[in-house]
Parts: sequence; C-alpha cells; structure tokens
Amino acid sequence: MAKIVAAYGLPHTPFFPSRVEQEGPQSPTGQMFAQARDSLAAAKPDVILIFDTDHYNTFFFDNFPILAIGIDEKFVGPVDEPRGGMPVYTVPSAPKLADHLHRHTVRAGYDVASLREFGCDHSVMVPLHFVNPHMRVPVIPVFISGHIPPLPKALRCFEFGREIRKALEAYPENLRVAIIGTGSFSLEVFGPRIDPGKTDGVPDPNWVHEVCGYLTAGDTEALIAASNEDRLHAAGNVGGELLNWIAMLAFTDNRKPDFLIKQMENGHAYAGWRWG
Repeated sequence: MAKIVAAYGLPHTPFFPSRVEQEGPQSPTGQMFAQARDSLAAAKPDVILIFDTDHYNTFFFDNFPILAIGIDEKFVGPVDEPRGGMPVYTVPSAPKLADHLHRHTVRAGYDVASLREFGCDHSVMVPLHFVNPHMRVPVIPVFISGHIPPLPKALRCFEFGREIRKALEAYPENLRVAIIGTGSFSLEVFGPRIDPGKTDGVPDPNWVHEVCGYLTAGDTEALIAASNEDRLHAAGNVGGELLNWIAMLAFTDNRKPDFLIKQMENGHAYAGWRWG
C-alpha cells in the first residue's frame, strides 16, 4: 500500500518566483519555501499529490468541474500566463496511480472529472518550482473549484481528501506519498475590495489569524465548521482556495504542524507535517 509521509500547505502567488530571484538568498519568501523544500526532501516521497484551484487556464466557464484529477505520463506548466522567474516545466506524473484514484473516488460517489494532455497554471507550478527542484518527483494534480460559486462545502472537500487517502492506502504498490494543499485564506485579486492602484489585497486579515489558529491547534473540525461558503466569499474572491488546505488536512489526523508561518501581506501561510 502507499504510505503518506508528509503534508504541506503552501501559497502559489504568481510573482513569487521573480520576487525570490530578485531578492536573492536572503529573500523571506524564499526562506519560507526552503523550509518546506527541505522537509519534503527529508520525507523522500516517490510521488506528490497536490490539491489546487485552477485560475481559468486549465478550465474555463464553458467547462469547469468541481473536482478533477489529472491522468497522464506528464504535464506542462505554467500555461497561458506570464511566468516570471521560472521556466515552463515538463513535470512527470504517475498515471497508473492517478487512474486508481479516479476510479476509487468515482465509485465512492464523487463525480470527479479526469484530464489528459493537460497543462497547469501557477497554482500548481509555483509551489512545485520551490519545493520540487528540477521536477524530480512525479506529481498528480487534483483540482478543486474554489473560485466560482457555488463552492463545494468544506466538509465535502475534507471527505474527498479522506477518500483519496483510502484509495492510496488500498493501492497495491509500496509508494511514499507527500500531499500538498495550495492557496490563500483571504485574498482579493482585481476586485472591488482592494486599495486603489493595487492588483490584490487582503480584505479579512482576522480570518487569516483565525484559520492559522485552527491549524496551529490541529482543530480541523472547527476549521471546517467555520469555513462556510459565505465566510469564504467574505475573505476575498479567491478565499475558496482554503478548500485545498482542508482536503490536505484529511491526511494529518489533527496533528499540530511542525511549522506554520504566516505571510500576512498576502493573506496566506506556509505549514508542514512530516511523519513515517
């Protein structure tokens, strides 16, 4: 069976690669990602599974599933957007395992779409750029719709994560798996709740502190209860990205994180759990 060895919550702000490149070795953002990178390297995963929310690049309004899994030998990214600070990568994947996850979750009652010959945007590629150097570890992307109303319920996303976990534990091959959930807690991008002249802002910093309090305490149940759709929308037009973290928390068994660092100017945090 596959063994879960680590889990991480990470941001995916698109300009971070260029920021870190400009700031050099002392970059605070680079150092935060480096802590996750070093932890992930120590966990020695055979495959990474990443929960993310596409930003209208892999999907668009004409075809936007609530849940989807990428199934292919490889994928490319970032696609169809500026990529400052990082190249377009070709990322190896694990199609046999991804197909197993898709079959298991559909049979368990989740209407999960599948993608083939796909690309990913910064929501997948920015975290991988920092924590998966040279894309040595294969990656399976799992998409959760966190921008377009109606949002899936937080509990449903957590239960989906648990079903993915069951599928991994039932997989016949011995694999070490790391889980990543990516996104912000409070963030408004090109919306009405930002300061004039800015492209983004954090409309609800108190929600960031509240979410981090639940994470620090390992109180996933309280986080799920607080994360209703109205609350997520109030946190910004991409506040639903928290659902990716909630799906990831299905693997942590309410453990307190080994590290959790807030980055308040962007409304998100960096967190990591490692065991096994």
